[in-house]
Amino acid sequence: MEWDGKMGYPPEMRESIKKVEASRPARLHETFPMMSPQEKEEILRRFHPDYIASAFREIRIGPNKGDRTPHELADLLEGRPLIDPDKLDLEQVDYDTDVLVIGGGGAGSAAALLAREQGAKVIIATKLRHGDANTMMAQGGIQAADKENDSPAIHYLDVMGGGHFVNDPDLVEALVRDAPLVIQWLESLGCMFDKEPDGTLITIHGGGTSRKRMHSARDYSGAEIMRTLRDEVRSHPEDITVLEFSPAIELLMDDKGQVAGAVLQNLETGEHLVVRAKATIIATGGSGRLHYQGYPTTNHHGATGDGLVLAYRAGARLAFIDTMQYHPTGAAYPEQILGLLVTEKVRGLGAQVVNVDGEQFVFPRETRDVEASAIIRECVERGKGVRTPTGMVGVWLDSPMIDMIHGPGTIARALPAMVRQFGRFGIDITKEPMLVYPTLHYQNGGVAIRPDGFTGIPGLFVAGEASGGVHGRNRLMGNSLLDVVVFGRRAGRAAGQLAKEVRLGRLTLEHVRAWNQQLAQAGLLETAKPSPQVLPDYTRKIR
Repeated sequence: MEWDGKMGYPPEMRESIKKVEASRPARLHETFPMMSPQEKEEILRRFHPDYIASAFREIRIGPNKGDRTPHELADLLEGRPLIDPDKLDLEQVDYDTDVLVIGGGGAGSAAALLAREQGAKVIIATKLRHGDANTMMAQGGIQAADKENDSPAIHYLDVMGGGHFVNDPDLVEALVRDAPLVIQWLESLGCMFDKEPDGTLITIHGGGTSRKRMHSARDYSGAEIMRTLRDEVRSHPEDITVLEFSPAIELLMDDKGQVAGAVLQNLETGEHLVVRAKATIIATGGSGRLHYQGYPTTNHHGATGDGLVLAYRAGARLAFIDTMQYHPTGAAYPEQILGLLVTEKVRGLGAQVVNVDGEQFVFPRETRDVEASAIIRECVERGKGVRTPTGMVGVWLDSPMIDMIHGPGTIARALPAMVRQFGRFGIDITKEPMLVYPTLHYQNGGVAIRPDGFTGIPGLFVAGEASGGVHGRNRLMGNSLLDVVVFGRRAGRAAGQLAKEVRLGRLTLEHVRAWNQQLAQAGLLETAKPSPQVLPDYTRKIR
């Protein structure tokens, strides 16, 4: 029977799979060595996208003037506001609240719950639906040092090492100290983590971890955590109001210099809504939908970096905005799922990364930046990638090894989302490897914060992927779900406490006028791109 494009891998790719199958018995009993520190630095310098100088430029205005960041983000940070401050009536307040949370993912939901515990009335304003967020799409798990052979101190060292020892140490300390508490809190709310028959929490390795501390809910970990947090938020409608399809397009200030809420835009009607708040939390997530350097992305549709733009115009400083995470295993075939995440849990369970000839060329649990760089080198420099019928290139992630190591049925039990994701296209990952290539996954940098989420701008807090510092220059698997809950809780608690003390002055958009003046003085006002970019633009330009 001839291949018709709907029956799994085409014949030319199956020739490579035969070599993978032939080398599997030997690889099963071999341990590929990890790279030395010198080798890691060399491969990052030569192949990681963060080191491509032409992909970056200096920011020309604002608190980070002179710092380098990808062109796509620089364009938005230097952008022209979407609203005219002279045409918006700030006397007409549509919503008044104690705490405004911008973003309805894991960080925003956790923040709302902790702010409520402080007695605050909370509004969550989210761009799409409540839960449409990268949290929902996270698969592999959440780290926490809660086993006898582990400790927050060991977790701390792993996080610092993964981030190349430039992380903010105070943020890392907060992350690892709160981790065991976060697991207990999520369980108390009904989150169902994987357990042994006796109730012991199952933990596995992730890349760059020295202990098995990855807690998961099969490969739906983010969805399970998001379900839990969303259900808890929705059980308190008297205290927490959720405004869907209402992204924030500008922060509000008062005449005392405090952040005092935000201007929202109703995506259905286009109208502007003024929300006055005594404390504001930005939890807008990442920016993968900007497609830095043309990479596909794992991110949800609304991940366009809005929170960075809003905080930056209000005077907040950004940190580590010259580094993004490219997940080593994004789907490279079939093209219908190009760039979608193939969870690191696959490698954590024993799957190896091999080239077109079935040769293993990298330790499967290097840190993500090193693993991604090794895959790029194998395809670009060594020419040992597997080419698809449309010209995409990738390497094999040899998933059938998992059942060989742990016993038949392990893949179906531990990775049901992956089985379905590829099964729709006639690929059985229990018997066939997956073709993968690095994909834009995470925003390592963001708004600089303190351990309670405070930005240094009165009244403004940031939590989750929109913040920068805790992960340094590279995030380890499982620390993103941990980050959103730890710092969502911390920011929510701090904002709720602050709301008891704040006395707001007259609402103003003077900071927007001042921003426009900076643009004009730099000669950018007429050419600046409108920002934030609420949704990605995938329209084709027709000549």
